[in-house]
Amino acid sequence: MRYQITGKHIDIGDALQVHVTNELGGVLDKYGQRPTDATVVFSKAAHEYVCEAIVHLSSGLNAAAKGHATEIYAAFEACAEKMDKQLRRYKRRLKDHHKDRSEPVEHFGAASYILATEADSGEEEPETLQPIIVAEMQTKIPSLSVGEAVMQMELAGAPVLVFRNEKKDGVNVVYRRDDGNIGWIDP
Repeated sequence: MRYQITGKHIDIGDALQVHVTNELGGVLDKYGQRPTDATVVFSKAAHEYVCEAIVHLSSGLNAAAKGHATEIYAAFEACAEKMDKQLRRYKRRLKDHHKDRSEPVEHFGAASYILATEADSGEEEPETLQPIIVAEMQTKIPSLSVGEAVMQMELAGAPVLVFRNEKKDGVNVVYRRDDGNIGWIDP
């Protein structure tokens, strides 16, 4: 498994890197999720350290966790505890959904755009209805079942997930509703 351990505007020592590798490896081995790589980023916000971890599993799913604390090791421990809880919570679901899957999740390329918001809110009507594109990026759309898409969205902590429905070969969306339930759009 590959580990990428970095710091944003802070130095990460060898001792912390070894600690992260051992502890996170222990958490992942405990649940046998066949991780392929992990990205751990440390940063500092005011008096608090923040640790963000994203683990890519060989099944194509991602698990993400974030921890905050006044000390850097404590921030990692909080993050590792959340990752452990997440993987423990979804172990049965991951096992059930992927026991029949012999190949990793297939991904399809798509374009992703960032659009500018209207800077002049005093203007009553815009000159044109065409939005201004600030950035264009490539993104990947996974081919999943609806249950796997909900699980992926919750594991990643994302508010919305666009996916290709394996059963219908159409693009679908699952999202977290304001009332706490999950919404599914199937055009």
